[in-house]
Amino acid sequence: MLEKVEELNLEKVIEDFEALTKDAERVQRETLRRILEDNASAEYLQNLGLNGRTDPESFKAHVPLITHKGLEPYMTRIINGDASSILTGKPITTVSLSSGTTQGKPKYLPWNDELCETAVQMNQTSFAFRNREFPIKNGKALSFIYGSKQFETKGGLMAGTSTTNLFRHERYKSAMKKLQLQCCSPEEVIFGPDFHQSLYCHLLCGLIFREQVQLVSSTFAHSIVHAFRTFEQVWQELCTDIREGVLSSTVTVPSIRTAMSKLLKPNPELANLIEKKCMGLNNWYGLIPEIFPNTKYIHGIMTGSMEPYVSKLRHYAGDLPLLTTDYGASEGCLAANVNPKLPPELTTYAVLPHLGYFEFIPPSESEQCNGGSAFPCVDPQPVGLTEVKVGEEYEFVTTNPAGLYRYRLGDVVKVMGFYNSTPQLKFVRRSSLLLTINIDKNTEKDLQLAVEAAGKLVAEEKMEIVDYTSHVDSSTEPGHYVIFWEINGEASEELLSECCNCLDKSFVDAGYVSSRKTNCIGPLELRVLRRGTFQKILDHFIGLGAAASQCKTPRSVAPSHSKVLQILSENVVRSYLSTAFN
Repeated sequence: MLEKVEELNLEKVIEDFEALTKDAERVQRETLRRILEDNASAEYLQNLGLNGRTDPESFKAHVPLITHKGLEPYMTRIINGDASSILTGKPITTVSLSSGTTQGKPKYLPWNDELCETAVQMNQTSFAFRNREFPIKNGKALSFIYGSKQFETKGGLMAGTSTTNLFRHERYKSAMKKLQLQCCSPEEVIFGPDFHQSLYCHLLCGLIFREQVQLVSSTFAHSIVHAFRTFEQVWQELCTDIREGVLSSTVTVPSIRTAMSKLLKPNPELANLIEKKCMGLNNWYGLIPEIFPNTKYIHGIMTGSMEPYVSKLRHYAGDLPLLTTDYGASEGCLAANVNPKLPPELTTYAVLPHLGYFEFIPPSESEQCNGGSAFPCVDPQPVGLTEVKVGEEYEFVTTNPAGLYRYRLGDVVKVMGFYNSTPQLKFVRRSSLLLTINIDKNTEKDLQLAVEAAGKLVAEEKMEIVDYTSHVDSSTEPGHYVIFWEINGEASEELLSECCNCLDKSFVDAGYVSSRKTNCIGPLELRVLRRGTFQKILDHFIGLGAAASQCKTPRSVAPSHSKVLQILSENVVRSYLSTAFN
């Protein structure tokens, strides 16, 4: 007999959120008190002389702001087996790894049951608001999620990506069951050791349950786009599997084959239907609603570095709504999307004041202490959650139950308004400058706008940019920007030269323009890559232990990304230098 799972009361979840956000300052003080009381015995806090005090004033006076570099000595002791209470009252038993796509290598971070609980609460809050606008009940989700393999550290702790730790946690599994939304794919596919085989089987499971699919999702928009680009290539093979009821021989993992054999039965009628629909699509526009007719919306992170994939996602989604998911990081959960009807470009995130203790550094102080100023570094003076001002930008600082205290995330957000008394934030950029050589300061958003401008020239020839990244080449004198492109067609020399000039002219930062005109920055270089290059980069990060659904393309490749630079360099097929400022 199947176990009956109690359904989550979504209206109660919304009522609780309303109560928490109406008195966010009080909730913040209580949250900080709880974190500090639970971890009072931690060596880190004891060495700072808090002496059991839990008020925000004492906390800020004694506990310094910290980056991951300052955290590393403590994490090294933990992963090497020091079981004492170093960062938390109870010893850390699980370690979380970032994807490594930002810094070039994964960061080790503390992870515990309390952090899992914050993820559950954020997930339930955003789902409650989504479900009020787009009701889903007893449906299935086609979720392109991948749990990388957990491994044992030198000290005997289990380690894995934050999403892997979350997906494997029993509390998270039971919470997801209460949402009455079941993933199409069995766990063997989600936790399969081979990303490509898991992706193929995700697609196959979705087709088998096509009538029941009410939601298509992944952690990042990129993963959804990648999944359906793959579908374009393998749909005929998928139809053969369904028609014959036999899984493709390209899937070789025994556990996946066993799990799929329980789902896959000969179904020529379904195979013929899918084949007919695929052949009837015009350039794959509206692919998702055509193949999965009962889908209510597409869900995933679509802001920040995921914005460039939104247009392609809209192509596949047709008229289906695109809903961006919550604001979190490998370091913990921060805010929920409680206005799901807003398009990705306008999405804001309401901070959940009980998930952690949050502070915000004005960018002028943030960049001054990140090497962005010639003046001596002055200790930044963060403001509290309810003290931020609408229209201002801040760097996010978090204190969480897993042992991060006044930790600088490196994210810059803009306050767009308030939901009751908690701020609603828009992600702007990473705090570190993306591209800089002289007095130029171009961010990830500036790069995106330049690529979009040049991408319009490519689109006129019925092609598109598959993905892109950048690099500051200081080996030349003067240094210059390098933009790497992968496009899905054969563009002419004239077109690519024009694109190169367009990219150069599209960086409108005054420092960049003046430096180009005075030859303090050299001509921008466009390097066109072999098809499949960004897949090789994804495979590289997966090989480092990252989960595929957690990976994102680094928009700036620093020298520390030596392997990524090597992959890019080995796959350049054509190169162009701008003449825009000649």
